[in-house]
Amino acid sequence: MLDPKFIRTAPEDTQKALALKGYELDLQTLIQLDDERKAIQVKTENLQQERNTRSKGIGKAKAAGEDIAPLLKEVDDLKQQLSEAEGQLHEVQAKLERILSEIPNIPADEVPAGSDEEDNVEIRRWGEPREFDFDIKDHVDLGASLNGLDFDTASKLTGSRFSVMHGGVARLHRALTQYMLNTHVGEHGYDEVYVPYVVNRESLYGTGQLPKFEDDLFKLNDEREFYLIPTAEVPVTNILRNEIVRDDSVLPIKFACHTPCFRSEAGSHGRDTRGMIRQHQFEKVELVQFVKPQNSDAALVELTGHAEAILESLGLPYRTVILCGGDLGFSAAKTFDIEVWVPSQEKYREISSCSSFRDFQARRMKARFKNPETGKPELLHTVNGSGLAVGRTLIAVLENYQQADGSVIIPEVLRPYMGGVERIS
Repeated sequence: MLDPKFIRTAPEDTQKALALKGYELDLQTLIQLDDERKAIQVKTENLQQERNTRSKGIGKAKAAGEDIAPLLKEVDDLKQQLSEAEGQLHEVQAKLERILSEIPNIPADEVPAGSDEEDNVEIRRWGEPREFDFDIKDHVDLGASLNGLDFDTASKLTGSRFSVMHGGVARLHRALTQYMLNTHVGEHGYDEVYVPYVVNRESLYGTGQLPKFEDDLFKLNDEREFYLIPTAEVPVTNILRNEIVRDDSVLPIKFACHTPCFRSEAGSHGRDTRGMIRQHQFEKVELVQFVKPQNSDAALVELTGHAEAILESLGLPYRTVILCGGDLGFSAAKTFDIEVWVPSQEKYREISSCSSFRDFQARRMKARFKNPETGKPELLHTVNGSGLAVGRTLIAVLENYQQADGSVIIPEVLRPYMGGVERIS
């Protein structure tokens, strides 16, 4: 959530920045509501003070033997007025909160202008796409020939956009997960965490999925308003909701977490319907960092490098782009997308989004740290990204390492996780 004080002190700058995301800020309504809130708040505080003063006067009048009936009536009248004012204040604050909760984060200064993914700017590439001397298969046909991917059975079990894995392919999927976790924990300094796969509304509000993106979520038919997680970002980031990190020396706090992710894909009907590119259930190893404000830009660069390191160790060509304003997520101030080479499509496809949210999520969650210089709590900055999306990494390994005989070579770094197996046939 944006700081209302910032919006008020720099209204034109805020409007201009949000326009990069294609968002039109209704500044007049926002300021009008804020003015109304302030006026009612002043009225409420004055009534509270007046009530307290009159209440004290009752005791003095009673001790002096005076008639206190008029004073009692005045206090009752003030209580009624105060109750009405508090109700008005609550109503205005709720309206203001609702509007503020639907305003996206302001893009960082270096975010390029643009309307969609076509306007994202490439900043680097690694590796050269392999040249094949035989007719290649996509991961769907390849998985079927290996008896490793079965979409028909998944459709029978549940419906479209799900998959069943068997044998070597299932083991490869698990190996990728274990390798990513071990690398991020053992080499990159993250603490592994295990979290619930079901969260409440407060958690989804804290990271910005609610209220705006409810249609993209799987909501349980449960009076407690539980949801399946769309990403581990939600439960992991909310670990510090309503918390104050008292000892700043523990920052940055870095978590790595493997979970399934569940998305309704409400806005993607007809897109990537073949195979595993876009599914309702998939797995990720998520990286989350809580950092001091002055370190958030460096943390984003570091975290992005950690995700890229996995692809490099697997020998998978990729490119990294900075997202333009129109393609930037609701909560993000800046995002680097890492896109891996998919031979069957002859294009790079997103495999990780690494984002800095600055204090946007922390303000919604009230996630703070005690600044040792001021002795006061201040908002943390949050950074996260996939390190990596496991299913899309599986696709990339299958397609990039396929052989003319239909087998798939296992990248060397994964072989210890595959019991020494060098090839899936």
